[in-house]
Amino acid sequence: MAGKVRMLFCCMKELSREEQKEGEEMGGSYEAAIEGLKKLLSEKEDLKTVATAKIEQITAELQKVENGKVEFDPVEKLKNGFITFKREKYEKYPELYGQLAKGQSPKYMVFACSDSRVCPSHILDLQPGEAFIVRNIANMVPAFDKTRYAGAGAAIEYGVVHLKVEQIVVIGHSCCGGIKGLMACSDDGTTSTDFIEDWIKIGAPAKAKLRAELGEAEFINQIIQLEKEAVNISLGNLLTYPFVRAGLLTKTLQVKGGYYDFVKGTFELWSLDFGITPTLTA
Repeated sequence: MAGKVRMLFCCMKELSREEQKEGEEMGGSYEAAIEGLKKLLSEKEDLKTVATAKIEQITAELQKVENGKVEFDPVEKLKNGFITFKREKYEKYPELYGQLAKGQSPKYMVFACSDSRVCPSHILDLQPGEAFIVRNIANMVPAFDKTRYAGAGAAIEYGVVHLKVEQIVVIGHSCCGGIKGLMACSDDGTTSTDFIEDWIKIGAPAKAKLRAELGEAEFINQIIQLEKEAVNISLGNLLTYPFVRAGLLTKTLQVKGGYYDFVKGTFELWSLDFGITPTLTA
């Protein structure tokens, strides 16, 4: 530990007088800060691991300062993110993480887009263990197909049959690139991508429906409606899975659609009522 502290001393001694003065004006000299750190660590040995990580972080940042800017380090970002998570969440809630170590029993299964702006855990404040989450381009749920869409089928089967989730929620969102791509897709079957167009065409029935209903409506309005209608197509596709139908019939499972508008900061949630008529006999 002493070696780490000395490294910090060395880096901080290279600060200019102006920077030192600024630090003093903000609440004290860096020498006082170092002395305070040494005193704290001498009294609380259990903080040394966290302090070591923080000192390494500060040292790395000071060494990379160029023209007043800190160079982005992707590895450090992940390391520091985990350190923060462990300190602020994992170590603060040992009972929660102790239970999660024994298994999971989420109430929700969530289909959401891979878009980096729409993390469902973040926008819905879902905690670890509360939701079994599947993310893909344009939050699509394909119809039952053991060959083409085995990955999606496996996730649905595991969530419904083994985890016994009670709610399946498919969440669309504003400014979805996948939905814009669907709107621009050629209708003659030709593609310019290896995977993307084939995947987003799962939502093609929604596109056809809106074209018939909206006609020459403004493009942006068509996109917004398609972002929502594609969710309904996915809800319908869920009915092609026998274990989903069984859950709906026994009322142990519900399916819902959602739409997150991160431009306006709003969230919509809706349900679709499904009914299966009895088999007719002669």
